[in-house]
Amino acid sequence: MTHADGPATAAARPETAWPLENLLFSTALVARRMPWADLPARTLGLDALTLDGLTSRLMAHLRSGRDGRPVRLRTPFGAFLVPLTRADAESLLARADGAGALGTPSGLAADGRRYGLSPHVVPAGAREAAAQGGAGGLSAQVAEHLAAVTGARREDGTLDRDRWEAVMLRLSRYVVLGSEAAEDTLLSEMVSAAADAAGGRAYGARAAVVRRRMAPYLADPEPGCLAGRLAAGGRGGPEPHQAVAHALAMVSAATGVPALNALALLAADADASGTRADATGTAPSAGEATDRAADRAMGRALEQHPALTAVVYPVRAPLRAQGLAIGAGEEILYDPALLGRRVEGERTDPAWALCGNPSGCAVAGFAARVGREVVRQVAGAVRPVVPHARFAVDCPTDTADSRAVAVAAPLGAYGARGRVGADRLDRHAQSLSACAADTGWSGSEAGERFRMVLLAHADRCSRAASDVRRAAGWLAD
Repeated sequence: MTHADGPATAAARPETAWPLENLLFSTALVARRMPWADLPARTLGLDALTLDGLTSRLMAHLRSGRDGRPVRLRTPFGAFLVPLTRADAESLLARADGAGALGTPSGLAADGRRYGLSPHVVPAGAREAAAQGGAGGLSAQVAEHLAAVTGARREDGTLDRDRWEAVMLRLSRYVVLGSEAAEDTLLSEMVSAAADAAGGRAYGARAAVVRRRMAPYLADPEPGCLAGRLAAGGRGGPEPHQAVAHALAMVSAATGVPALNALALLAADADASGTRADATGTAPSAGEATDRAADRAMGRALEQHPALTAVVYPVRAPLRAQGLAIGAGEEILYDPALLGRRVEGERTDPAWALCGNPSGCAVAGFAARVGREVVRQVAGAVRPVVPHARFAVDCPTDTADSRAVAVAAPLGAYGARGRVGADRLDRHAQSLSACAADTGWSGSEAGERFRMVLLAHADRCSRAASDVRRAAGWLAD
């Protein structure tokens, strides 16, 4: 529900929620640290009793009781002004940002910890500079790096997660600053440390370190990188390192977990093959199908599992919006997991998922394009498969275990599943052996017999694990 602010509308102060509403809302926030809490309900298909279902009902109750206007809720993590729909949240924040009423935003982790975000610094013309690279240039830059991960899969066919992250950081430095910066692993660490300190006392010193480290690359940037295109257009600004550091942070974020999640979504989505006919009745080619699937998957990954799960925006100047008089000192909470999915067909703005700037972010859009190209090329080289089911396509944003996403080639996926099964058998064997080792079994003849049965089962599980692991190795090869 979107609220107008006509001259005849009387502005009221935001309403504070009731104690029980505060308690339920706080429970919804804290429960994200325990994604297993609603496992029985999800297993039984009782959607109304899942964390997602209960949160949706709570938000619907808050909307119906207050004409849909933002409400102030008190939680263990602080008191927040919470818009109750995604449209209201984004329009409120965009209006506040346009009026210069917002301070430095911060991320809100599932445990309530505040952390800094990369400061939004984008020079005029950055959108044009980002587009000048062209699909061909970006495609070549991505292809040069992807062989390092797709050609070095584990023995079970899955992508090595640590190697993926290292290569994507290298690709990000290459795309943003050029080949000389590609090997500068310390630069990425410095940019991340400066972003984490944004809004705090340590930010100035850390930003100065980034400036010094980046200076050699910005002195004469390569024409093919983003920094080079900004410099060629005279759009670097007085502090080009800040804009380039933000671009590096955005590309690194998009090509990391979101790109892996997009590959997992491609694998899990039965419609991702894209072989259906388009509006003209013509079936797309294999290349077009892969491009469309990659675009959809990256969009869904940014929407369902954004890099920014929750952002707190401090209000530093009084603001009138949505019929409310919002005073300085309020903190607006933007949390996609609370507000539900976007309307079907509505395109996700990467700024909300990567940057958090309410008025958009050109380099976030560029970063999403790099992520899509990564997904497109991986999907074109090997058909991605999720070797186990820990990644849920429709899992609520904060409960998705991105560390569980492993992508394998088709035959390697069977090897991966076998490897997971072998590991499970090994753990079962260890559990049986530990149980048999308990001295309580030695008190009687019956206890000794039970102990021997347990050890025999443990031995069979161990031998079965070896056999399954051997078969998994053959499948992976």
